[in-house]
Amino acid sequence: MAAPGPKHDSPGLPVNQLRMDRQNAAFWDELCGTHLARSIGITEITPESIAAFDAAYFDYYPYLAHYALQEPLLGRRVLEIGLGYGTLGQLIAACGAEYYALDIAEGPVRMMRDRLAALGVGDVETRVMRGSALSIPHEDGSFDYVYSIGCLHHTGDTGRGVDEVRRVLRPGGRAVVMLYNARSIRHFAVPIVKLVRERWRAERREEELRRTYDSNVAGEAAPHTDFVSPGEVRQLFSGFSRVGVDVRNIQDFGFGRWRIPRRLLLGNVARVLGVDLYITADK
Repeated sequence: MAAPGPKHDSPGLPVNQLRMDRQNAAFWDELCGTHLARSIGITEITPESIAAFDAAYFDYYPYLAHYALQEPLLGRRVLEIGLGYGTLGQLIAACGAEYYALDIAEGPVRMMRDRLAALGVGDVETRVMRGSALSIPHEDGSFDYVYSIGCLHHTGDTGRGVDEVRRVLRPGGRAVVMLYNARSIRHFAVPIVKLVRERWRAERREEELRRTYDSNVAGEAAPHTDFVSPGEVRQLFSGFSRVGVDVRNIQDFGFGRWRIPRRLLLGNVARVLGVDLYITADK
């Protein structure tokens, strides 16, 4: 059964965007990170399995914690958009931030509420809300920091998502956003490999590309994915006073039995042709 639509009605969004919201709510109800969880043998959610997942997650993305821990989070109001397993959100909350969260799907919302409750944070139903990143249910200038890792490019309107992030930031606030890199080695390699195998229609190639970035356990691709270049990032974030872009992340590289492990590429090739763009933008 598909997950119900977002709790918030996302006022002002067109009908086709509301349809996309419903599709995303259903797809992302399966926690982003489920493939990683299964790969390390997690079959049920317990405090021990959560700790094991978090360790594996930060081992796979060894640079991610830096984007949170470099900020003075103690006592600051922070919003995270797109929650997955809740690993980054727990780290932020544990640093003493006044943490709030938003996700389109019920599964990540439940996970984050449970994590906050385990930390002793109260009023979790108010702090962790279900709704659209394109219509954030908070007032203008509400937050010192906004984090959104791998979410806005799935909304169907990345530009509006960036504008919403800027709206809820206070003057001088900072956003940390990850978007997929349209100039990555994966973005170019996947269509070429598929075209060599067979000549697919354009829509099939686009779906297959989305699948290589995000798929559920049934093998279905995420409903929508945008890819942006570093130059396009600067256009999207032109309303901010300062924008920095880091290129990160890469998969194992090679063919057949010949492989270069990704850990050997994270500090060099991944910084040029990596899959992810980490954007730090000051309002």
